[in-house]
Amino acid sequence: MAILYFVAILFILFSALFLIRGKASAHCDTMDGPTASDGKKALRTGNINYAYKWIPMSFEHELLEVFELSRKVRDFGPDAQQLAERFFLENLIRIHRAGEGAPFEGLKPSGVPIDEKVAAADKSIEIGNLSPLERLISHEELHALEEKFQRVIALKDYDINDIAAARNYVEAYVSFFKQAEGHDHDLHHSHGQLHAS
Repeated sequence: MAILYFVAILFILFSALFLIRGKASAHCDTMDGPTASDGKKALRTGNINYAYKWIPMSFEHELLEVFELSRKVRDFGPDAQQLAERFFLENLIRIHRAGEGAPFEGLKPSGVPIDEKVAAADKSIEIGNLSPLERLISHEELHALEEKFQRVIALKDYDINDIAAARNYVEAYVSFFKQAEGHDHDLHHSHGQLHAS
């Protein structure tokens, strides 16, 4: 009975978050994005470090509580698993966005279109060069991106259990993506709070 009550509470919280969702505003807001992907991996493996790397250190305790509850509830059947996963991912991305100093507008479903530059930036990291972005931004912008891109590549192969290294990668990743999208590269300067205690 207690489990059903908890699942009902999760459903109410999820529904409230669902109702305030707006249009997709960032790569990390989607079920297809890297933050949600790592959140799912954290739940699947039981290693919260996959999620911790996306949030400031000061929010670790809050996320851990949600993680532990979600891990318990997901064992009570497919519906509970789906609801627990959604609850955890909503909270992970809410905290991640807060760490960036950005508003949380809800977790967008799989298949939501993302900016062409974002897709190209993802591809660039995957293949190890900036060629996917060449037709989308100017030569000057491409040249300005090179240093941030090289930092992402240099930090890419981190140990997931080395949270400092993982957070350094995420910080470089976010900085690269914001500049690739054409945003002021200082817009998410607060991501440095990942390392704050």
